[in-house]
Amino acid sequence: MSVLLAPISWIYALILKTRHKLYDWGILKSRSFSVPTVCVGNLALGGTGKTPHTEYLIRLLKDKFNVAVLSRGYGRESKGYVLADESATYRKIGDEPMQYHSKFPDITVAVDENRCEGVQKLMQLEKAPDVILLDDAYQHRRIKPGLNILLTDYYNVYKKDMLLPAGRLRDVKSEAKRADIIILTKSPQVLLPYDKRDALQIINATPSQKVFFTYIDFKAITPVNDLAKGINMQDMKSVYLFCGIANPYPLEDHLKRHFNTVITNYYSDHHCYNDLDIDIIVDGFNYVIGNNKIAVTTEKDLMRISNSEYIHKFDNVPLFTIPIEVRFNDKNEEEQFNNLILDYVGTDSRDS
Repeated sequence: MSVLLAPISWIYALILKTRHKLYDWGILKSRSFSVPTVCVGNLALGGTGKTPHTEYLIRLLKDKFNVAVLSRGYGRESKGYVLADESATYRKIGDEPMQYHSKFPDITVAVDENRCEGVQKLMQLEKAPDVILLDDAYQHRRIKPGLNILLTDYYNVYKKDMLLPAGRLRDVKSEAKRADIIILTKSPQVLLPYDKRDALQIINATPSQKVFFTYIDFKAITPVNDLAKGINMQDMKSVYLFCGIANPYPLEDHLKRHFNTVITNYYSDHHCYNDLDIDIIVDGFNYVIGNNKIAVTTEKDLMRISNSEYIHKFDNVPLFTIPIEVRFNDKNEEEQFNNLILDYVGTDSRDS
């Protein structure tokens, strides 16, 4: 199938390369800002861990700086610039921005499909941000971030992938050259030296680029509703997992290591659950044999369910979510990464 779709990918590549050259030559203009801007993005469609890596940056910066996150707000029903407030829902700002807003209420979260206008409006706030994290803005060439972080899945490195529709890349591989930092995400927690060496050879970073490795740290399963809060987890044997994320398989593997049975129900990334979906999920949970069972979903999916009119349908289902964070495989590299970010934001803030 990839061979059959390759000609379409070549045409798409020509269009993308032409667009990038127009920006490189200055025919199309990129704009930079005085406020420090850190872009977190990738070359693939999704599943590289942008959300937990953005959350890592929030945790790193929020106690020292006034942090703002600017996202496109994929899947939202609103248009233009929207600043998250107490009335925010995923329908207004999207599931990922809603997750940032819910978990970090002290930071500023905004959405705007035009990143330049979004940055301008954030800078006009009474409490202007000291740093703006640009969520999933690597392809948005109209804005020139001060620091570009490119994420790529350790098991599906962009160098080995193909452009849409033959593969999962939404941008040409050569654009990795714009990255200041490359992170191989979802790597093994214990990364053997020769595996790391092989991965670095595949990436073949430029001398000015810094390369790091991170893995997913699954936190304790967290109850969502009252029924779940009364559950004794040690007695649970079965899990009904439902989610709409780009790559659910690491989560499934994690659950299989802790439960005897894992039943899965996967939806497309950013899936907007409707009445029928919830009925199918609840019925699917009820069909799981035995009483020692729970339902689990991701934090991002929970953002799309908790604000919906269907949440009451889970009253008789012990619903849990499983938070995730990212960790660096090497403590020295973690310190190096943190210092790179803190030095850039701190120095750039003083300069501006």
